[in-house]
Amino acid sequence: MILLSVQAVTKHFGPAPVLDGVTFDVRPGERIGLVGPNGTGKTTLLRILAGYDEADGGAVQRHPSARIGYLDQQPQFPAGKTVWQEALDALGDLLALAREAESVAHRMAVTQDEAEHARLGRRFDQLQLELQHRDGYHLDHKIEQVLAGLGLPPECFQQDITQLSGGQQNRLLLARLLLQTPDMLLLDEPSNHLDLDATRWLEDYLVETSQTLLVVSHDRYFLDKVTNRTLELFQGTVDDYVGNFSAYQRQKAERLEVQRRTYERQQAEIAKLEDFVRRHHYGQKHAQAEDRRKKLERIERVELPREIVAPPMFFPPAPRSGDIVVRIQELCKTFRRTLFADLTCDILRGEKWAVLGPNGCGKTTLLRCLLGEVTPDAGRVTLGAGVKVAYFDQHLQCIDPAQCVVDAIRPSHKELVEGQRRDLLARYGITGEMAFQRVSSLSGGERNRTALAYLATRDANLLVLDEPTNHLDLWARAALEHALRQFTGTVLLVSHDRYFINQVADHLIVMHASQARVILGNYDTYQHHVREGLIPDPRQLATSDTSNDRPRKPLRQRPTRRRRQFPYRKVEDIERDIQTCETRIDAVHQALASPDLRDGQRIRQLKAELVEQERQLETLLAHWDEASELN
Repeated sequence: MILLSVQAVTKHFGPAPVLDGVTFDVRPGERIGLVGPNGTGKTTLLRILAGYDEADGGAVQRHPSARIGYLDQQPQFPAGKTVWQEALDALGDLLALAREAESVAHRMAVTQDEAEHARLGRRFDQLQLELQHRDGYHLDHKIEQVLAGLGLPPECFQQDITQLSGGQQNRLLLARLLLQTPDMLLLDEPSNHLDLDATRWLEDYLVETSQTLLVVSHDRYFLDKVTNRTLELFQGTVDDYVGNFSAYQRQKAERLEVQRRTYERQQAEIAKLEDFVRRHHYGQKHAQAEDRRKKLERIERVELPREIVAPPMFFPPAPRSGDIVVRIQELCKTFRRTLFADLTCDILRGEKWAVLGPNGCGKTTLLRCLLGEVTPDAGRVTLGAGVKVAYFDQHLQCIDPAQCVVDAIRPSHKELVEGQRRDLLARYGITGEMAFQRVSSLSGGERNRTALAYLATRDANLLVLDEPTNHLDLWARAALEHALRQFTGTVLLVSHDRYFINQVADHLIVMHASQARVILGNYDTYQHHVREGLIPDPRQLATSDTSNDRPRKPLRQRPTRRRRQFPYRKVEDIERDIQTCETRIDAVHQALASPDLRDGQRIRQLKAELVEQERQLETLLAHWDEASELN
């Protein structure tokens, strides 16, 4: 049985085709990873398969009985509905089956006609089998499991959807699709808005389900665990590989080696024949030359190997710093709740550190404490001698969106002529006219690579990177991994990409439940410690923290989550305002404590400002508390 058949599909967005004869079949139970560099048409292909877009040519045939679900990247929910109501609506067909089963049971109880009773009994048995097969008797539990697994906890179930952040709405969209249990799932970057724990939950869910899967993802751990077949979309066509992403990489390397040898042998033979024809076309060996010319015409040319080349990213040699690059002593930060406390460690020259933890645990705040952008509540951070920092923030504020790319990376501390800057950009995949576009006109991946190129101009020996793999495809991530491994300086990074962390990091700071634990090793080392029971599993800690022995109340009796009192703002923006306010309060206190202050009017002004600043700080802390909970 074939669920989906794709035959010679083409699609144009301009003169050159994005899809140029894509052909493959999908059978029940297959879990397929669709991979390819950014811009090759993966999302376009998924939308065509889902029926959202039309192909310019070719055909897509879907099995008549197959239900196909597509994860859209742009959530659109109606106003006035709660999270629970939207999740329950996804089970509308199951609810209809349950209502029909109840109706049939009632009619069976009252009918006096034996033939009608038998007919109703057969229908009731069919409905029971369908409900049992689709787990229709535990809908509340199923909804709770999916919502909580994707990072939407019970306290937000009765919250209006419009009060959710963009990331939470994307998670609800994914939860709704999983609850619908279509025969085939088309997932476009399903882990984009998930933290590490939610991604691992989704992996387990997809491995255990019997649904057919076609997924686009840049998470190599995710692809390795979930998929058993890989389609490579490149230059408008698809190549098929057996196995997960790691198996695809091995097979791809083997194919490239064979193709490269075949191509090189043929090119050598062609060059030899052409040379003979050129030298003897008018000489005594004219007949032999003519024979070789005809042979050249008959040769079926082998195409260049279908090779995806990553941009050759690099960071220049780092100037030497002191042996201790960052000393962290009993560091603590609290915003109404403790983010981390008593964190103590030394980051030494040349080490590569990564920070792990769920969304909202304070990873970015920790980086900003180390950089001096946020004042810790306790403890101390000391940078070593000669340390020069380059900071990659996930919002890419280091590059001016109004400037053209080649000017946006211009360093202020040294002369770097335009040719040198263009050469540097080319090493990050920014070539041709793209270098003269405004930063704001670039795609997410292009802006990311521009920001990395900017970091390469800073002559830094400490790279602090907050989610540097955002918007990067698999090949660009591999290039960045190589560049960071070769970098002679020190690296401190935050990332949800486990494979990336595994390739780069030799130390981890694992943050969870207000604790920060230092691990000597990479992500595999951390997982080994968890499996061996040397450290607790964060997912089990989360479960034990929220579980109790009392009977669970019906969901409709749960108290609703509070509504927003403040306008939506990013947590990081509020933290910056809190820091500014705290700095000003300290300055006012110092001014009031000055023995030289004797002007009564000035004292009254400072006291009034102090009251206003403290009131503003209290409001900001309440806003931060709300944003941390509801964003």
